[in-house]
Amino acid sequence: MAQNDSGRRTPVMIIGAGPVGLALAGDLGWRGIPCILVEKSDGQVFQPRMDMVGIRTMEFCRRWGIVEDVENAGYNRDYSQDYAWVSQLAGGYEFGRESFPTVRNEPKPAQSPQKRERCPQNFFDPVLTRFVQRTGLADIRYNTEYLSHEEHANGVTVQLRDTVSGDVQTVECQYLVGCDGGASRVKECLGIKMTGTPTLTYTTNAIIECSGLEQLHDKKPGYRYIFIGPEGTWSTVVAINGRDWWRFSIVGDGTMRTLSEEDVAKAFRRAVGRDDFEFKIISVMPWIRRQLVADDYGSERVVIAGDAAHLTSPTGGFGMNMGIQDAVDLGWKLQALVQGWGGPHLMKTYEDERRPVAIRNVNEATNNLKLMLTPRDSLSPAVFEPGAEGDRARQEFGDAYTKMMKREWYTIGIHLGFRYEGSQLIVADGTPEPEDTVSTYVQTARPGHRAPHAWLEPGKSTLDLFGRDFVLLRFDPAQPVDLLVAAASKAGMPLTVVDLENPEARELYECALVLVRPDGHVAWRADHQSQDSGSVIDTVRGALAKAHAPQAMEEVIAS
Repeated sequence: MAQNDSGRRTPVMIIGAGPVGLALAGDLGWRGIPCILVEKSDGQVFQPRMDMVGIRTMEFCRRWGIVEDVENAGYNRDYSQDYAWVSQLAGGYEFGRESFPTVRNEPKPAQSPQKRERCPQNFFDPVLTRFVQRTGLADIRYNTEYLSHEEHANGVTVQLRDTVSGDVQTVECQYLVGCDGGASRVKECLGIKMTGTPTLTYTTNAIIECSGLEQLHDKKPGYRYIFIGPEGTWSTVVAINGRDWWRFSIVGDGTMRTLSEEDVAKAFRRAVGRDDFEFKIISVMPWIRRQLVADDYGSERVVIAGDAAHLTSPTGGFGMNMGIQDAVDLGWKLQALVQGWGGPHLMKTYEDERRPVAIRNVNEATNNLKLMLTPRDSLSPAVFEPGAEGDRARQEFGDAYTKMMKREWYTIGIHLGFRYEGSQLIVADGTPEPEDTVSTYVQTARPGHRAPHAWLEPGKSTLDLFGRDFVLLRFDPAQPVDLLVAAASKAGMPLTVVDLENPEARELYECALVLVRPDGHVAWRADHQSQDSGSVIDTVRGALAKAHAPQAMEEVIAS
């Protein structure tokens, strides 16, 4: 199946056109694989649920050629990115603040050619949609509902319904991917359960239009304000566009409450600290913070990704970015399977590689939430009292809270340090696994890890070499690679050999030969090609079954 057949046959069908589904459709199109992308809604975003595009996601955007599109999507990149925790904005106390450069001025870290960006979903989804459309290989069907599917030996039969006309259509695909959110219908049809904590807090989000908010109070501008009252942490305000749109979140507890627009308006006035100003509530959305990971990720032909596979508190900004990583892991594997060079064990490795990362990240996000809510249990009433005693209490509390919250803000290790330990696609080299860190990140070319970044020339990174094919980096041109090349050719696996004479890169990659997967993770490395190069190639493309090794990143989902 190489092309869509009158809309009734496709290699891949994706359910859900949020950022994860769009990223997968775009990545597949970029790889030359057609797909049908099904979305129940009309595609409009009224409640942007994410606003931080993480550094690894930006590395993928660099690969896809859409970095400038993200940077110019609409967010005010000159707006303050400070975090502050206050009692109120106007006339209230500021307990502490962490200052950050603006998005425009934030420097790129040494470990990457990119940096994180601020691009809320109402800006990011259109960027991804245009990327998908430019590939010319995706049939995007809005107002179309997935009903059910039936898996058989050679593919999947999917039932879809046009929500406008009511017409039901049957479509045949080789692979089906459910990117249809936490209430995934695909997941339900697969019978997949989730493990973890179903309810962390009941929260209400409101998108509020308020021009000139900065002039209504005496605090310095900030991207995010955390509001702390006598009851503890009770709300946050986040700059959605860096101009006049704000996301106001009323952070509840384990008790479900339904808040009216009047309730939200009253709470927003409390946060601002005054009543004499105008604002407009654009939308209100109650939601539940969850800490859940799917017990499995699907079958040989049907899998889930993004929020369908893992639900996490947004504290840390891991959710969408983790879903984009799912999409990139799936993209090259689906390409391999559709083109016929992927082995019979390849699809199973999607769950084996990505599920432990999900467990790690949702645990970290919940820990961040607990830190943010700490004042509910340990707040001294003195912090709200005027005078010297209150000043001392505020200083003590603010310093402690600032120190504690840094773990949420500095997370390069989470975004770049995930690894596929024990994956059947990785040829281990016997080196010890490095510590899995949060706030720091040391690059390594150890198999299973993200291939390191080094500048090869101005504007060109080692990361720019990876994406479409397997890449064999050769740092010693005297080393023969004929056996590896022949084995890849025999298997039909696309392999590009790149000779590098770069001391910095050579030091980072450590070995003379390093094989990097299309997703940018190291698959194998050594100083000489193996005499059994066929086994190496068959391993990295999923053609060999290996004893399943314990995955070091997989942990019990914390309660």
